[in-house]
Amino acid sequence: MSEMRCYMIVTADIADRDAFISGYGAATAPLVAKYGGRYLLRGPGARLLEAPDVGAFGDGASMVISEWPDREAAMRFWNSDDYAKAKALRAGVADVQVLLIDAPKFTSEPA
Repeated sequence: MSEMRCYMIVTADIADRDAFISGYGAATAPLVAKYGGRYLLRGPGARLLEAPDVGAFGDGASMVISEWPDREAAMRFWNSDDYAKAKALRAGVADVQVLLIDAPKFTSEPA
């Protein structure tokens, strides 16, 4: 297992916040913990400062950033049957963009 932490960054354009939180949000939160992740940020109202297109996805969106012990843990969560069931709860309620990135390894030596 890798020692490099990984971050999942979700941008969501939510049409029905109450349905999203009570359905998808309630089902997903315990799964993040179950699969080894933890939330660093969950909040609405992102402000888009730069994008290639005016009106690009993101302005006013909700953002979620979760930290994982490594990419494998994040992918176990993402590909699990548990999460597939939870993910179905956001259909028709939110459009999302999901990114996964490994934390950089900082050293004092040049690469």
